[in-house]
Amino acid sequence: QEQLVESGGGLVQPGGSLRLSCAASGFTLDSYAIGWFRQAPGKEREGVSCISSSDSSKYYADSVKGRFTVSRDNAKNTVYLQMNSLKPEDTAVYYCRAGVEVIVTARSCAYGNGVDYWGKGTLVTVSS
Repeated sequence: QEQLVESGGGLVQPGGSLRLSCAASGFTLDSYAIGWFRQAPGKEREGVSCISSSDSSKYYADSVKGRFTVSRDNAKNTVYLQMNSLKPEDTAVYYCRAGVEVIVTARSCAYGNGVDYWGKGTLVTVSS
């Protein structure tokens, strides 16, 4: 069964760092672009970052540019989101999404109608 599992969330003080992981099972990630999304309490889900299947293109939302870094390790079937200089407004449940029909540029990340998978999320809380 195809599955994505996020991990690495937790409680961190403002200015701190966390590294989220998105691990796939039941399929290999090397053909998939991966997006990171987040949903804060009472707000809509928003896109945070994307990485293309070839690792040649990456997208970051303006709100995280310069603080977050997305990377992938296909040998480990895992994608990472390194989050530095965390702010209280980064508090949210973070989800990863794997898609085969995804166009990733530095300006946007657009999912098409192909097969895609969502993880169940990991909670990040930034608070003193």
